[in-house]
Amino acid sequence: MNWHPLTSEEQLEVVIEESKSTPVVIFKHSTSCSISSTAKSRLERQWNGAGLDHVKPYYLDLLRYRPVSNEIAEVFEVQHQSPQLLLIQDGMCTYDASHLGISLDSLKKKVTA
Repeated sequence: MNWHPLTSEEQLEVVIEESKSTPVVIFKHSTSCSISSTAKSRLERQWNGAGLDHVKPYYLDLLRYRPVSNEIAEVFEVQHQSPQLLLIQDGMCTYDASHLGISLDSLKKKVTA
């Protein structure tokens, strides 16, 4: 799995545009939370071979970039959670899961194209 760091509100606009041609996931991670670390590790272990090579994964360290996390919540109209996985397609959030409810199988069912 090749994470792409998400570090600015301006970059979020690029992600939205990108999602119009390829599905994008954003993983919001709290580096001080054991549940978040577990969810991240599980995603990384399951990603390869899951048939999601066409999905671009972004990683947000929400402790360092909390304003970006707030912007994500506002733009996509989702409640802030940590950890949280969002699937962005055609500029909209089509899947949102948090904590140990984050499931690669559920994500795969929502990915189009």
